[in-house]
Amino acid sequence: MSSPERDVNSTSPFNTVADIEATRSDRYRRLFKSNVVAPLRILITDPRGAFGLATLLTYVLAGTIGVWLIPYPENSSTILMGAFESTEHILGTNRYGADLFGLIVHATPAMLKMIAGGAVFTIIIATAVGTLSGYKGGRTDGLLMLITDSVIAIPGLPLIIVLGVIVQPTNPFVVGILISIPRWAGLARAIRSEVLSLREQSFVEASRINGLSTPTVIRRELVPNLMPFITINFVNASRGVIFGSVALYFLFILPEPDFLNWGVMMNRAYSSTGALYTWETAHWLIFPMIAIIWLSFGLIMLGQAADRIFNPRLRARHAQPDEVND
Repeated sequence: MSSPERDVNSTSPFNTVADIEATRSDRYRRLFKSNVVAPLRILITDPRGAFGLATLLTYVLAGTIGVWLIPYPENSSTILMGAFESTEHILGTNRYGADLFGLIVHATPAMLKMIAGGAVFTIIIATAVGTLSGYKGGRTDGLLMLITDSVIAIPGLPLIIVLGVIVQPTNPFVVGILISIPRWAGLARAIRSEVLSLREQSFVEASRINGLSTPTVIRRELVPNLMPFITINFVNASRGVIFGSVALYFLFILPEPDFLNWGVMMNRAYSSTGALYTWETAHWLIFPMIAIIWLSFGLIMLGQAADRIFNPRLRARHAQPDEVND
């Protein structure tokens, strides 16, 4: 026999049961639509996002499938050939007879690895330090900001040179991290400033009053609200790795790597043939520059369009296939 209390609870108007019980597959399908399908639709319907995705996909395909389809360019007795003079060497050859298009393609995987290593390192360290410092305050904030300001005070280029001489990096991921070591501190300070305003919001106060732990509050409340800011800075960190690695290899500040790099290609073009002053050999210098600019511009467009992904109303609309009316 059921107790009166149980009978009251079972008939309470506040105890509601869904008419349709969602299965686990339904929940996974909704999560997939909300977190994968909707963001892709938002990006594709934005010209900037479509261009950025196409650019990133082109470089990823070049760095994965392209290196298998295009043989590694070997030096030959072929004379220096200009661009578009031959279907076999569409972008021409360098002074050693190596195909320039093949060199650019085979330099792409290492560049993507450097971008991934450097940008992810920058975002993870800066987000962890900035959110924890801004949310906790007190001695934790003082200690973390002391470390951050110490890194900011160290000149970045001399630090990279010294670390490069000591470490002698040969792994692209390590090179990307090495270039990004001076960069995370400034971003950490910017994230801390954002957190200082967010932690006074009512939803953060409610989480704190309910006894949620610091990692939980940071993960559930602070980081989601910082994602547009973090995304833009992820793009900026990626571009910083691109320009930093190319510049350091072009100037031979970092030792010449075992892998191909667009900066090394440009240095050889400039120092060996004077491509900057000779039109017949300018393509050896120009096309690596185009590869760098195209990738950087694509990342900028992707970062600008990614702001729209974090609009909850827009994501909900694009999660429904029949309601995409942006």
